[in-house]
Amino acid sequence: MMKALRFLAVSVVGIGVLCGSAPSAAPAANIKVGAAMNLTGPASTWGQYHAKGHQDYFRYVNEIKGGVAGRQLELILVDTAYKVPEAVSAVRKFAQQDKVDMIATWSAGEGMNAKPIIKRYGIPAINYSTAWEILEPPIDFMYLPFGSYRLDCYAILDYVKAVHKGGEPPKFGLLTYNNAYGRSIHKPSVEYAKEVNVDIVAIEEFPPKTVDVTTEMLRLKEKGAEYVFMQLLPAAIISAFKSADRLGYDPLFLGTWTSTDPDFFKMGKGLIRDRLKMQFPGGLPVDGTPGVKILTDLWERYGTVDSFDTAYWEGVVVAMIMERA
Repeated sequence: MMKALRFLAVSVVGIGVLCGSAPSAAPAANIKVGAAMNLTGPASTWGQYHAKGHQDYFRYVNEIKGGVAGRQLELILVDTAYKVPEAVSAVRKFAQQDKVDMIATWSAGEGMNAKPIIKRYGIPAINYSTAWEILEPPIDFMYLPFGSYRLDCYAILDYVKAVHKGGEPPKFGLLTYNNAYGRSIHKPSVEYAKEVNVDIVAIEEFPPKTVDVTTEMLRLKEKGAEYVFMQLLPAAIISAFKSADRLGYDPLFLGTWTSTDPDFFKMGKGLIRDRLKMQFPGGLPVDGTPGVKILTDLWERYGTVDSFDTAYWEGVVVAMIMERA
């Protein structure tokens, strides 16, 4: 009997020790996302508002939705200053040191140069710039948030064809940077122009640091371009408007939506007038869609912006895609 009691006592103590020493469940690890964005380089307000939209939506998911399956979203943000080497270095750090689950790259050139690292480590990545070349082989683990610049070119050429008056084909010119971003509209425009009978009379390109584009605008004027399709950042578009005014040249200017940023309309006041058409693939406040309602909720909740902005919109969109992934 005494042996039985001693055995029972030892058993109870043993169970108590086991129960007392049982570790509590470890908190679920964060879902880490590395974002290499232009925060201080040319057109950095565009990148800054991308980052703000991305940050606000992740905050919304963490605070309002409790994260993703109980895991918090963690954004590791690095400034590339619109420099390819900085972006490549950041992506390598995300993969090797931070061990991120997903990556966001920013410009066309940055995204294309980061592709080998992304493929090597097998980390899904979304590029903010929608350059179609991003999806050229190899494309393992590389994604765009929506249609590429190729589709933007189709939309703009279709618009020109629809509004053009007269029996002759529209005379169309391209004005772009001489980098990956600028040249991303060259090939698709040339190919599709042949299909829709639009005459591309000139392709003018220049380095991103160029301040005065009067020479390029003069050549477009001399070639008789009635429509000028731009793949430029805001400061260069403003320069093009000023050069056109000095030359007495009045074409219809067209651009992809990535040509605008929060500073563009301030800089262009009195210069934009009624000569610019911008293509945009997203929802607008007047649409009243569920996505737009989330945007307005973010404005009211966090106060980062107080009205619709395309850069902030894209930041939210990319963050939403990552949440779903």
